[in-house]
Amino acid sequence: MRCSALFIGGIKSGKSSLAEEYILKCSKQKPIYLATTEFFDKEMQKKIELHKQNRKNRFITVEEPIDIFNIIKNSSSAVLVECVSMWINNMLYHKFTQEDIENEIDKILQLDKDVVFVINDVSKTVVSQNKLVREFTNINGIVSQKIAHSCNDVYNITAGIAQKIK
Repeated sequence: MRCSALFIGGIKSGKSSLAEEYILKCSKQKPIYLATTEFFDKEMQKKIELHKQNRKNRFITVEEPIDIFNIIKNSSSAVLVECVSMWINNMLYHKFTQEDIENEIDKILQLDKDVVFVINDVSKTVVSQNKLVREFTNINGIVSQKIAHSCNDVYNITAGIAQKIK
Protein backbone atom coordinates (compact mmCIF):
# COMPACT_ATOMS: atom_id res chain seq x y z
CA MET A 1 0.00 0.00 0.00
CA ARG A 2 1.15 3.52 -0.71
CA CYS A 3 -0.50 6.14 1.52
CA SER A 4 -1.64 3.91 4.35
CA ALA A 5 -2.59 4.50 7.96
CA LEU A 6 -4.42 2.92 10.85
CA PHE A 7 -6.37 5.00 13.36
CA ILE A 8 -7.09 2.92 16.45
CA GLY A 9 -8.87 4.05 19.58
CA GLY A 10 -11.88 3.64 21.79
CA ILE A 11 -15.44 4.44 20.86
CA LYS A 12 -15.98 8.21 20.43
CA SER A 13 -12.22 8.82 20.77
CA GLY A 14 -12.11 11.05 17.68
CA LYS A 15 -10.46 8.53 15.37
CA SER A 16 -12.93 8.98 12.50
CA SER A 17 -12.48 12.73 12.10
CA LEU A 18 -8.69 12.44 12.41
CA ALA A 19 -8.65 9.67 9.79
CA GLU A 20 -10.79 11.86 7.51
CA GLU A 21 -8.31 14.75 7.84
CA TYR A 22 -5.41 12.39 7.14
CA ILE A 23 -6.85 10.90 3.95
CA LEU A 24 -7.93 14.30 2.63
CA LYS A 25 -4.31 15.48 2.93
CA CYS A 26 -2.82 12.50 1.08
CA SER A 27 -5.49 12.19 -1.64
CA LYS A 28 -4.99 13.65 -5.08
CA GLN A 29 -8.73 13.48 -5.78
CA LYS A 30 -11.92 13.12 -3.76
CA PRO A 31 -11.44 10.01 -1.58
CA ILE A 32 -13.92 7.21 -1.11
CA TYR A 33 -15.51 6.88 2.32
CA LEU A 34 -16.20 3.17 2.61
CA ALA A 35 -18.93 2.99 5.25
CA THR A 36 -19.26 -0.54 6.63
CA THR A 37 -21.99 -0.04 9.22
CA GLU A 38 -25.27 -1.83 8.69
CA PHE A 39 -27.93 0.02 10.59
CA PHE A 40 -30.33 -2.19 12.44
CA ASP A 41 -31.98 0.38 14.68
CA LYS A 42 -32.78 4.09 14.93
CA GLU A 43 -29.76 4.85 17.11
CA MET A 44 -27.35 3.50 14.45
CA GLN A 45 -29.26 5.34 11.74
CA LYS A 46 -28.82 8.61 13.69
CA LYS A 47 -25.10 7.94 14.10
CA ILE A 48 -24.75 7.29 10.36
CA GLU A 49 -26.61 10.49 9.49
CA LEU A 50 -24.33 12.51 11.81
CA HIS A 51 -21.24 11.02 10.13
CA LYS A 52 -22.69 11.93 6.71
CA GLN A 53 -23.31 15.53 7.82
CA ASN A 54 -19.79 15.84 9.20
CA ARG A 55 -18.25 14.58 5.94
CA LYS A 56 -20.16 17.16 3.93
CA ASN A 57 -19.27 16.83 0.25
CA ARG A 58 -15.58 16.03 0.75
CA PHE A 59 -15.94 12.28 0.05
CA ILE A 60 -17.59 9.85 -2.30
CA THR A 61 -19.59 7.67 0.07
CA VAL A 62 -19.88 3.96 -0.67
CA GLU A 63 -21.90 1.88 1.76
CA GLU A 64 -20.78 -1.75 1.81
CA PRO A 65 -21.00 -3.91 4.94
CA ILE A 66 -19.29 -7.08 3.61
CA ASP A 67 -17.39 -6.95 0.31
CA ILE A 68 -14.84 -4.25 1.09
CA PHE A 69 -12.05 -5.93 -0.90
CA ASN A 70 -13.71 -5.38 -4.28
CA ILE A 71 -14.56 -1.76 -3.46
CA ILE A 72 -10.93 -1.04 -2.59
CA LYS A 73 -9.53 -3.12 -5.48
CA ASN A 74 -11.68 -1.32 -8.05
CA SER A 75 -11.25 2.20 -6.68
CA SER A 76 -9.24 4.85 -8.47
CA SER A 77 -9.26 7.10 -5.39
CA ALA A 78 -7.87 6.71 -1.90
CA VAL A 79 -10.22 4.78 0.39
CA LEU A 80 -11.09 5.39 4.04
CA VAL A 81 -12.45 2.17 5.59
CA GLU A 82 -14.78 3.24 8.39
CA CYS A 83 -14.92 1.08 10.40
CA VAL A 84 -13.04 -2.22 10.33
CA SER A 85 -14.56 -3.29 13.66
CA MET A 86 -18.06 -2.89 12.26
CA TRP A 87 -17.00 -4.86 9.18
CA ILE A 88 -15.74 -7.69 11.44
CA ASN A 89 -19.06 -7.54 13.31
CA ASN A 90 -20.96 -7.79 10.01
CA MET A 91 -18.84 -10.69 8.83
CA LEU A 92 -19.48 -12.64 12.04
CA TYR A 93 -23.19 -11.77 11.93
CA HIS A 94 -23.38 -13.14 8.37
CA LYS A 95 -21.62 -16.36 9.47
CA PHE A 96 -18.18 -15.76 7.97
CA THR A 97 -15.32 -17.45 9.81
CA GLN A 98 -12.17 -16.01 11.33
CA GLU A 99 -10.26 -17.52 8.42
CA ASP A 100 -12.56 -15.73 5.93
CA ILE A 101 -12.01 -12.42 7.73
CA GLU A 102 -8.24 -12.78 7.91
CA ASN A 103 -8.02 -13.87 4.26
CA GLU A 104 -10.03 -10.84 3.17
CA ILE A 105 -7.80 -8.46 5.16
CA ASP A 106 -4.66 -10.13 3.81
CA LYS A 107 -5.93 -9.62 0.24
CA ILE A 108 -6.66 -5.95 0.94
CA LEU A 109 -3.23 -5.38 2.47
CA GLN A 110 -1.56 -6.76 -0.67
CA LEU A 111 -3.23 -4.18 -2.92
CA ASP A 112 -1.21 -1.25 -4.23
CA LYS A 113 -3.78 1.32 -3.11
CA ASP A 114 -4.03 4.32 -0.79
CA VAL A 115 -6.07 3.05 2.17
CA VAL A 116 -6.72 4.46 5.63
CA PHE A 117 -8.33 2.22 8.22
CA VAL A 118 -10.34 3.04 11.35
CA ILE A 119 -10.70 0.34 14.00
CA ASN A 120 -11.89 0.24 17.60
CA ASP A 121 -9.40 -0.74 20.27
CA VAL A 122 -11.31 -3.38 22.19
CA SER A 123 -8.24 -4.94 23.77
CA LYS A 124 -8.35 -2.99 27.02
CA THR A 125 -11.31 -4.73 28.55
CA VAL A 126 -12.03 -7.78 30.63
CA VAL A 127 -12.41 -11.16 28.96
CA SER A 128 -16.11 -11.64 28.34
CA GLN A 129 -18.06 -14.68 29.41
CA ASN A 130 -19.89 -14.47 26.08
CA LYS A 131 -18.25 -16.69 23.43
CA LEU A 132 -19.20 -14.44 20.49
CA VAL A 133 -17.81 -11.34 22.25
CA ARG A 134 -14.53 -13.18 22.91
CA GLU A 135 -14.38 -14.28 19.27
CA PHE A 136 -15.00 -10.72 18.07
CA THR A 137 -12.39 -9.29 20.45
CA ASN A 138 -9.78 -11.83 19.36
CA ILE A 139 -10.41 -11.31 15.65
CA ASN A 140 -10.46 -7.53 16.04
CA GLY A 141 -7.07 -7.72 17.78
CA ILE A 142 -5.55 -9.99 15.13
CA VAL A 143 -6.86 -7.81 12.31
CA SER A 144 -5.61 -4.61 13.95
CA GLN A 145 -2.14 -6.16 14.27
CA LYS A 146 -2.13 -7.19 10.59
CA ILE A 147 -3.21 -3.72 9.47
CA ALA A 148 -0.75 -1.94 11.80
CA HIS A 149 2.10 -4.08 10.51
CA SER A 150 1.30 -3.21 6.88
CA CYS A 151 0.53 0.51 7.23
CA ASN A 152 3.07 3.31 6.94
CA ASP A 153 1.51 5.23 9.83
CA VAL A 154 -0.34 4.08 12.94
CA TYR A 155 -2.08 6.46 15.34
CA ASN A 156 -3.52 5.70 18.75
CA ILE A 157 -6.39 8.09 19.46
CA THR A 158 -7.40 9.19 22.95
CA ALA A 159 -9.77 12.09 23.70
CA GLY A 160 -9.42 13.45 20.16
CA ILE A 161 -5.62 13.47 20.32
CA ALA A 162 -3.59 11.35 17.93
CA GLN A 163 -0.38 9.83 19.19
CA LYS A 164 1.74 8.45 16.36
CA ILE A 165 3.00 5.00 17.34
CA LYS A 166 4.47 4.05 13.96
